[in-house]
Amino acid sequence: MTLVGSGTVISAPPSAAAGLVARVKKLLGDRGDSRLAQLVAGKVFLIRVASAGLAFGSQILLARWMGRFDFGVYVYVWTWVLMIGAITDMGLSSAARRFIPEYTELKNFDLLRGYLVGARRLAFAIATGIAAIGAIAVTLLRPWLDSFTVIPLYLACATMPIFGILQVQGGIAISYNWSTLALMPFYIWRQLALTAAMGLAYALGAPTDAVTAMIIAVATTWAVTVGQLAALNRKLKTQVPAGPKQYAVKTWLGTSMPMFVVEGFYLLLTYVDILALERFRPPDEVAVYYAAARILAIIAFVYFAIAGATTHKFTQYHIAGDHERLARFFAETTRWTFWPSLLACALILIFGKPLLALFGPGFTSGYAVMFILAFGLLARAAVGPAERLLNMLGDRKHCAIIYAVAFAINLGGCVLLIPRFGIEGAAIATSGAVVVESIMFFMVTRRRLKHHVFILRHAEH
Repeated sequence: MTLVGSGTVISAPPSAAAGLVARVKKLLGDRGDSRLAQLVAGKVFLIRVASAGLAFGSQILLARWMGRFDFGVYVYVWTWVLMIGAITDMGLSSAARRFIPEYTELKNFDLLRGYLVGARRLAFAIATGIAAIGAIAVTLLRPWLDSFTVIPLYLACATMPIFGILQVQGGIAISYNWSTLALMPFYIWRQLALTAAMGLAYALGAPTDAVTAMIIAVATTWAVTVGQLAALNRKLKTQVPAGPKQYAVKTWLGTSMPMFVVEGFYLLLTYVDILALERFRPPDEVAVYYAAARILAIIAFVYFAIAGATTHKFTQYHIAGDHERLARFFAETTRWTFWPSLLACALILIFGKPLLALFGPGFTSGYAVMFILAFGLLARAAVGPAERLLNMLGDRKHCAIIYAVAFAINLGGCVLLIPRFGIEGAAIATSGAVVVESIMFFMVTRRRLKHHVFILRHAEH
């Protein structure tokens, strides 16, 4: 304020600092859906980045304690656990983001309570069946398996039943915006417990082979999931009133199975380049390609974070019939996905060669691969979580077809290009498939839902 001679008090324009403080207060005080989704997405992203860093350090320690041979056996078996475990719930974790907002919006608490309990029981039963089939398969194939992999593979089967619950509980927690509860148990606490237990075994002079690592992996996975179950049940009591439960298993599976098919094709699309490289190129080239792809994984974390934090909102707005808000919210999620991805991509590519050099001599030859793969990742980011939008609104058939087409393009491209161009050929095939996938998602979403999902266009309604 300024005093004039007459004694009149005149308010001076607010300073830049005061304006900044006001904007910060407004931002921190914003409790709208968009702000909440940003906060949840930020938490998911930070947890995944922290998990990636923790996994990197943990793998170095495990390799030193176990030795290269046993560490290789453990990585091979645990990869099977991660691949199969991701689908043991048959899509029920993704379906949670459809049914929980729907039942909540419609105030159908009987079905809501039924899903919260029944989906976990159903996933456990399905995963137990998968584990039994896996154990039978190991027994039948034992004559053709390396002897040192048999016991670890049996132990891997013991992990599967709890993986089903773990997946569904993650979907439930995300549906209530409890991202820390959804991700911390498996991605942070399990890794810390595994590393600590293996370190203790090493310090005490106990065996630190693949069998020991898998025993600890089974125990820690069960422990963190049971702990997550107890914490989730406590939080749910504050959100869902007690009462009778109604089960709609046929409806749940009818919705989740197409999601399972979509997720299955997505997994195939994710791993086909590595599998094809192992068929056509020597291991050292596979290692270079894998290093380049892993460094770029942080870009995918942005997509994962945004998709995980916003998917259930798509269902909520759709059920409420608020198409204008749905279109506006999805346009926001596309911006949240693309611009951070672009920034992360630019930083990674600027420091790409030094990052590759950390892996050892010769790895900088994968620098060109990083540019090729980055193009595909940015194409996917440019249409936001369109696949999640279509899934939540019931258009899962088109999602499955798009991923199947992209997988076929990727596989065919790898077969044709890898023998001639090596790791660059694998990158071209993969990036090209993702670009085609993104174009198809843009076209289907625009035609069926009347939404423009490209980053440079505004949403229609």
